[in-house]
Amino acid sequence: MDIKQRTQIYNNLCSFARKCIYSILSVATLPNHIAFIMDGNRRYSKQHNLVDGEGHKVGYSSLMSMLRYCYELGVKYVTVYAFSIENFKRSPEEVRSLMDLMEEKIEGLIKEESLVNQYGVRVHFAGNLKLLSKPVRLAAERAMKATAKNSKAVLTICIAYTSTDEILHSVEECCDEKRDDVKVSNDGKHEKDVINVVDIERHMYMAVAPDPDIIIRTSGETRLSNFLLWQSGNCLLCTQSVLWPEIGFRHLVRAILEFQHKLYYLNKQKQT
Repeated sequence: MDIKQRTQIYNNLCSFARKCIYSILSVATLPNHIAFIMDGNRRYSKQHNLVDGEGHKVGYSSLMSMLRYCYELGVKYVTVYAFSIENFKRSPEEVRSLMDLMEEKIEGLIKEESLVNQYGVRVHFAGNLKLLSKPVRLAAERAMKATAKNSKAVLTICIAYTSTDEILHSVEECCDEKRDDVKVSNDGKHEKDVINVVDIERHMYMAVAPDPDIIIRTSGETRLSNFLLWQSGNCLLCTQSVLWPEIGFRHLVRAILEFQHKLYYLNKQKQT
């Protein structure tokens, strides 16, 4: 038996084991939306003496594995924090390297044999895309257009994103929308519509997805780092001590079990 056959048998056994675990998890309520803060790529590179950028490449492989597990389980919405606006403050060389890597990986998402097409996933990019380099922005637009008809699941990639910018963008959009919408009252006075929560949420970058049920952050950090601040008021923040390239199936299962254990409390918080 050659290495290829052994690998195939191993993969089949892993797939069977995952299906058994999915069956057990499905007895209770499953999350509809899981978000990931992919922290620790640079630290992974330093710990393993890798050249700059290699940690992010390993991290991309971890992302593909996490997406596969989520879609196998039936999680419809997955959101990943790929690049913060704050990351533009890094050295120009590092930003350029990350942009090149993102362009390459975004193009890979829309290939016919990709995981996105295998599971019928619509790709959406959330953030201030005007801040991206032109090649990356065009690649993102092509990916959204190419997957627009996919309807089984949604992958939202937050890039050039912070919650502060998202909220500011939404308020500005609401103001522009309401500016010319003037009403005249019975006494002849001009009145403008009031901006409400529904208006703000409608203009959010993340309007394509419901609020997350779980936010998983790696590298042991317990902060949100300006990610989904508006949407995360009643979700579970699950911190994993491993770096993002080291995350595996067991970490996802642990987070889902914790979510199921605390679901009653989370639902009670939503009702208050």
